[in-house]
Amino acid sequence: MTTTTVRTRAAHGTDALDLGAHAPKPTALTAGQTEASATVWDDARITTGLWECTPGDFTAERVGYTEICTILSGRVTVEVAGEEPEEFGPGDVMVMPSGWVGVWRVHEPLRKHFTTIAD
Repeated sequence: MTTTTVRTRAAHGTDALDLGAHAPKPTALTAGQTEASATVWDDARITTGLWECTPGDFTAERVGYTEICTILSGRVTVEVAGEEPEEFGPGDVMVMPSGWVGVWRVHEPLRKHFTTIAD
């Protein structure tokens, strides 16, 4: 029998982990909005990591993948056409299934843990 050792992937101290330099948010509706992220692990189908964004509004869509995220710090209101806006804060979990389209209104610097799963 052959065994293979598989290394554990981890991110410790996620509230203060350096995610690298911020860059302009491509879908920002608010001038000057920036984001940064760090990948903890990814393969052909699943990616997980940390992301943060400065206050402001931006559009988002999930095409070809589902995203599950947990808000670590900050507050955001997510708006989807035809639905009531919903606010999320530290400890909240949200799932945006493939095909999801909406607007994020970031009220204060926001940090989340995310996992994306390709269709």
